[in-house]
Amino acid sequence: MVLTFSLLVGNFGVNGFTEAIIQSKEINHEQISTIFWINIGFSIVLALLFIVSSPVIVWFYKEPRLKSIIITLAASNVIASLSVQHQALLKRSMQFYKISANDIIASIFCIMIPIILARGGWGYWALVAKWFISPLMITLGSWIICGWRPGLPAKNSGVRPMLKYAFHTYGNFIMSYFRRNVDKMLIGHSFGSQPLGYYDRAYHLSSMPINQIVSPIYSVAVSTFSRVSNNPEKYRNNYLQVISILAFIGMPMSAVLTLISHDLILLLLGPQWQKAGQIFLCFGFSIGIMIIYLTHGWLHLSLGTPDRWFRWSIIEFIVTSLCFLVGLAFGPLGIAVAFSASFYILLCPALWYAGKPIQLKISYVLSVLWKYYVSALTAGLFCWFILYSYSPTSTMMLKYNVLIRVVISIISSLLLYLALVIAFHQSIKPVSQFLLILREITKKKSPEQEHL
Repeated sequence: MVLTFSLLVGNFGVNGFTEAIIQSKEINHEQISTIFWINIGFSIVLALLFIVSSPVIVWFYKEPRLKSIIITLAASNVIASLSVQHQALLKRSMQFYKISANDIIASIFCIMIPIILARGGWGYWALVAKWFISPLMITLGSWIICGWRPGLPAKNSGVRPMLKYAFHTYGNFIMSYFRRNVDKMLIGHSFGSQPLGYYDRAYHLSSMPINQIVSPIYSVAVSTFSRVSNNPEKYRNNYLQVISILAFIGMPMSAVLTLISHDLILLLLGPQWQKAGQIFLCFGFSIGIMIIYLTHGWLHLSLGTPDRWFRWSIIEFIVTSLCFLVGLAFGPLGIAVAFSASFYILLCPALWYAGKPIQLKISYVLSVLWKYYVSALTAGLFCWFILYSYSPTSTMMLKYNVLIRVVISIISSLLLYLALVIAFHQSIKPVSQFLLILREITKKKSPEQEHL
């Protein structure tokens, strides 16, 4: 209940100042120090407003125990703001292995301590502790691994453009936050808690693979693209190479998850959640497209156009909401179809608008994507027909354990997908390119590259 509001407040700074520091061509100690204190100031004000609003939240949920949780999470948001600049500097200098190590250590504490507290009889406070421990450990680790220390704020330090950049980025986050929750509000209001539960589980399961692919690349992409933002041709080539890799991974993932949607829900959640499997199938169609769509934010951030990104988020919110209103008449399934359809509708306009400063034509993007999309679609449909629709083989599949069915479906569709991709490209270049990128990612940076 509290996290719905806490995450919205707590993401100030993380979504904004981080990207502003990463994207800036040149930045000095005075500017970072000034931003540090501005960020702390805003975080404290937002935390106090969050605490002041606690009676309203308590009244809304009719749960008086929320007040003390609100105070605790407000304090955790302030603690989290202390590490924003340190993490941004680490990302700017491409020291992602240090950030990952810090996150892993924090995650270990976030798992162990709540379990210990739960066994000690702390009840729901064991869960609250996780959201306090995580920012505390990340902040401590960031201060240890990053040598930067804030100085006093300075007048006329030239941070005004960075503040404008940060506020536009945070504005986009707010619009995206509401867009991601409109569907749940409509389902909860119109159909009740049980259909919302089916929808929510399917939504989170479908978003997990997207987050696992996009989130780790996000900071790397913004940092790397920012360095070539003054060279449109090189930027375009780099971007097209990245979305080619993402399409190579994302499109078959979309096909596979759609193919095994019912069996996957049965395997992970059990037979009582079969209705979630139908909704998950509707989400599956858009997973690959969504991965590509999310890269439009990388373009805006690395090109220094968060104001354009914010304006686009308003259009995105309107289009998505209209899709949901149309789908509402068909229940949660209709909402899920509308969710997937919205990304197909928005993909080309979003990439065209974001890539306009570097003359990124949609024809360039489509020429990269279509072979992967058609290969994945063909592989998914063929395997569905053979394994689940064609009577002799579908009857045989039903005799197998659900785990065996999932494994057979995954292997069959991926092998066919790779064969089609190689046939379309008339070479194994997509596979070798993917392996090359993996090798480049794991290559250790030189001290000069890691220097800020």
